[in-house]
Order: sequence, then C-alpha cells, then structure tokens
Amino acid sequence: MGDLEMRSATPDDVPAIVGMLADDPLGAQRESPDDLTPYLAALERLSGDPNQRLVVAVREGRVIGTLQLTIIPGLSRRGATRSIIEGVRVHADERSSGLGTQLIEWAIDESRHQGCQLVQLTSDNTRTDAHRFYERLGFTASHTGFKLSL
Repeated sequence: MGDLEMRSATPDDVPAIVGMLADDPLGAQRESPDDLTPYLAALERLSGDPNQRLVVAVREGRVIGTLQLTIIPGLSRRGATRSIIEGVRVHADERSSGLGTQLIEWAIDESRHQGCQLVQLTSDNTRTDAHRFYERLGFTASHTGFKLSL
C-alpha cells in the first residue's frame, strides 16, 4: 500500500477534501466543490481550536482520505473526555483497500492519547455498508441520533 502519512489538513488540501465529501449520493446534495470559500473559512476556525483535528491521509503526495476528530471534555461519566469522529471519507480509488480502517484506528489511538474514555460517531441511516464497517471495528449502535437543521 505504500507509505501513508496522517497529518493536519492545510488550505491546499481543501479541494481534495471537498471532492471526497461530494463524491457520494448524500454529499452530492449538500456540498459545493465549485465554491471553496466556506470550506476555507471552516478550516481556519478548526485550525484555531485545540479540540479539533481535521486530518488527511496522504500517499505519494495525494490526499486519499480524511476525517475530523473532536475532543469534548464533559461532566457525565465521572468527568469523562470523549471524542467524536466526523466526516470520514476515503477517495473512491482507495475504497476497500484498508485505508478506512487505518483512518479510524488512527482516530482511536489519538483519542486515547488525548485522554478520552469514549469514542463516538454517527452515520446516516442509509449508509448500511458503513454501519457494518464500524461494527467490524468494535463500535456498537447503542443510541438513536437526532438532528435539527437551523
């Protein structure tokens, strides 16, 4: 598979990240690769927050995967710190290569390093393949999530 580098995303990575976000039926409806302005502003906000990590997986100079890891200190669970994994994407050419597993394992390891006692993620109800993938990695579908668009 070659050498894989996991690193923080930079503005130069944004076109590749947005391309991956838009490359599925759900993302195609909500992402706009033709205007990167809001994505660049979001990256600037993320980069300024020590509890946020937007990372890319890079092989041979090419961005082939991404995820966002958020660290959340809390009071519940005896003051436990938890992490949330969001926006996991693997480039279409790299799917079924093991890269998704490497991304999630990186996020779990980083969560441990940050002192987290729990890792959480959500997945759209329609992403049944993703659900099987996360269950294979030890995650359980223990909750029902809710969203409110504003």
